[in-house]
Order: sequence, then structure tokens, then C-alpha cells
Amino acid sequence: MPYIKQEKRKDFDKAINLLIQELEKDKDNVEGNLNYIFTKLILGTKPSNYKQFNRVIGALECCKLEMYRKKIGPYEDVKIKENGDVE
Repeated sequence: MPYIKQEKRKDFDKAINLLIQELEKDKDNVEGNLNYIFTKLILGTKPSNYKQFNRVIGALECCKLEMYRKKIGPYEDVKIKENGDVE
């Protein structure tokens, strides 16, 4: 994942924290709300050609993979220890 420098993150954190607060209000539709937010953010950057859309899709795919690597993989490892692996 192309991490950004600590000093740049603070530029985004206030807006992100506000979004998180809004997402917490509607936990039954987090996936729909996230989809809306991601779509609006992406379209707001005004991609206009294949290369730009391809970069966006690549960034989304990398976010998905990073989420799996950092959060879901370790969760799966715990569940395998608790319940046994599929053989």
C-alpha cells in the first residue's frame, strides 16, 4: 500500500473522523454508505480516461488486499486455532 507521510495524514484525518462518526450512526448499512462515499470521492477526483480509472481500480484493489492482509488474515488464523482448519 502506498502509505503517505505522517504530516500529510493530518490533512485528511478531520474529514475522515467526521465520516466515521456518520457511519457509526447507521451500522445496518455500512457497506452501502461506504460504497456511496468511495464513489463520490472517486468521481470527485474527476477521472476522465482509462488510465485514471485504472489507477483508481488499482488503488481500491490494493486497499482490499491490505485489509485482508492486516485484519482478515489474522482473524482467520485465530478462528483456525479455535475451530480447526479445513482439510
